[in-house]
Amino acid sequence: MSYKGKVVVVTGAGRGLGGSIAQTYASKGAKVVVAEKVTSLGLETQKAIVSAGGISTFIHTDVSKPDEIENLITRCVELYGSVDILINNAGISKWRSPYDITVEEWDEIINTNLRSVFLCSREAAKVMRANGGGSIVNIASTRAYMSEPDSEAYAASKGGIVSLTHALANSFSPDNIQVNCISPGWIETGDYNHLNETDHNQHLSGRVGKPEDIVNACLYLTSEGNNFINGTNITVDGGMTRKMIYQ
Repeated sequence: MSYKGKVVVVTGAGRGLGGSIAQTYASKGAKVVVAEKVTSLGLETQKAIVSAGGISTFIHTDVSKPDEIENLITRCVELYGSVDILINNAGISKWRSPYDITVEEWDEIINTNLRSVFLCSREAAKVMRANGGGSIVNIASTRAYMSEPDSEAYAASKGGIVSLTHALANSFSPDNIQVNCISPGWIETGDYNHLNETDHNQHLSGRVGKPEDIVNACLYLTSEGNNFINGTNITVDGGMTRKMIYQ
């Protein structure tokens, strides 16, 4: 897949999954905008892309702040004249008992994980509409439909992303803008070698996921001509949510 000349915006691109997504699009010829709240991490991803011969710009962005989202898209257009692909990846997690979580903590998670997806998508879609179309991929989670205790805010944010995806797909379809969603399961972004046999055996695929498993899904959904998948959520979890686990 070639993305030469495409302008790709990745939020939360300073590390982990977001960093892998940004670097892979750049390796395939895209001009990648690294949107990240932590400046040092964002610059690290940008440096890695440029060192590998890619084209990238870092724009400091706290997606919980609407004015910074507006600035992100404005700067993209000033620099590259377009936004062709948006990957809404930024998110935070905080496990807090429903008896103890504060309104401020709840709002922080919802505003960062869910509201940002709507605002980033809306601002990017304005540019996409003017330029003839585009593609948006939202990163949700299998926690949208399975949970552990004390995960209410995170689960609500990820469930909201899944619902928001098909709503936006309907609203943006007259403007030739695809909106899809990926729900990752267990994706190890740290030391893969520390995992044990029990970890891997919880998956039908026999292994814990890697960032490239999600990256490949993003590339597939945003590839040129692949516009018949729209408004859907793709679960990428090695079959973990389809396996009865009792241990």
